[in-house]
Amino acid sequence: MLAEQRRQEVLSTVRAGQTVETATLAKRFGVSEMTIRRDLDELADRGLLRRVRGGAVQARPLRYEPPFDESRIERVEQKARVGVAAAELVGPGATVIIDIGTTALQLARHIHGRPGLTVVTNNLAVYEELVTDEAIDILLLGGLVRRNYRSLVGFLTADSLQGIQADLAFIGISGIGHDLSLLDTTAEEIPAKRAMLRAAKRVVLLADGAKFWGGGLGRVAGIDDLDVLITTSDAPQDRLAAVREHDVEVRVV
Repeated sequence: MLAEQRRQEVLSTVRAGQTVETATLAKRFGVSEMTIRRDLDELADRGLLRRVRGGAVQARPLRYEPPFDESRIERVEQKARVGVAAAELVGPGATVIIDIGTTALQLARHIHGRPGLTVVTNNLAVYEELVTDEAIDILLLGGLVRRNYRSLVGFLTADSLQGIQADLAFIGISGIGHDLSLLDTTAEEIPAKRAMLRAAKRVVLLADGAKFWGGGLGRVAGIDDLDVLITTSDAPQDRLAAVREHDVEVRVV
């Protein structure tokens, strides 16, 4: 069994509400306790579980979503690389949809000064980043303000996207499931994300490698709904190979 497959099974056990013990896991997978400790340390570094004496426990409830200002400092270097790569897809005169999230903010920071660019967004942080840039037109979607995540959500947000035809939609999610489903923890965000998929000619998923171990209670879409995935070098190679089998362009940064 590959190391990433073993770590995924360990994480699934933890998310089932169980406390995992190093010795028990070593026997289960037929590896040394040192190997399991390295696995647990790696998953803990990604924020996916919490180390305790002799093992590990779940880091946070699956439904939990950290506040925007907390999330923006997590894996900031990886998110920045994804943002730079995403900006390379945006040409002058394009109409782009930018979803909520901290990786989307990194994208916005690298599209300043693009002539004729129109940005459609429900991300208040993206709006604040771009509002003083007179080269860019901004269409701010309606909806209910989620102050802790600096976003607009709900049916009004989804309805605001009707009639819009964008060149690109940059989407964020909470996690990628075992079957490569795109998942999100916040039900109020899902209708707008689905509407963004319908409103764009091409869909780009912004997901650093940790998203492959993330989760969510709601399914946003399937992997076949994507055109491009931008991720980081710590994403599991077997999962990236599976994504490519669905004719999705994968860009690793």
